[in-house]
Amino acid sequence: MSEPSVHRPHAERHANLRLKVENLAAARGGRLVLRGISFSLSGGEALLVTGPNGVGKSTLLRAIAGLLPLAGGVAALEGGAPGAELPQQAHYLAHADGLKAALTVRENLDFWGRYLARGTEGRSRSTKEALDVVGLGHAAEAPFGVLSAGQKRRAALARLLVAFRPLWLLDEPLTALDKASRARFAAAMRDHCALGGLIVAATHEPLGLEEAAELALGSAG
Repeated sequence: MSEPSVHRPHAERHANLRLKVENLAAARGGRLVLRGISFSLSGGEALLVTGPNGVGKSTLLRAIAGLLPLAGGVAALEGGAPGAELPQQAHYLAHADGLKAALTVRENLDFWGRYLARGTEGRSRSTKEALDVVGLGHAAEAPFGVLSAGQKRRAALARLLVAFRPLWLLDEPLTALDKASRARFAAAMRDHCALGGLIVAATHEPLGLEEAAELALGSAG
């Protein structure tokens, strides 16, 4: 397994938050997929995780989110909410959208806003504001299950906004989005960083975050 390389452009630091990943190792299906992964991010910074399919990009995000046990190393968020563990301070957006088909878009987002938005110092957006950000205000009362693939993805992205959590872990967030929706979400990601948040995104394509660092994982196989 080849070692990853990190390229980090100059980035202004906005907050005391710091995500530290040191010598992280993770397994998938009983096979060690990642080892020796180390990087750090400060508040206001973003990291793009790149590399071929199967190299472990999704595994890395799941390990940081606490959804996979670490086979070695540590992942910690310093300077966050007192007593809160890293998964409690992160949004994880995977390929599944995580919303209930029978509920309306508004009902889904209202639920997540009430459930997750605690002690966020006014940085959470209302459901209406979040839907306006992703250009989905007209579909607020539609059942989530009847939306198109692109609209479902936009609703899932709005879930990140109704409950502020400092760390966004995004797995191919632009899937199914058209050009206009991609531009809207790029602006939302920049706004999140401007609030002192952090982003780690696995992606095959540019996300519109020109100042983001890059973690290039080695070839699969």
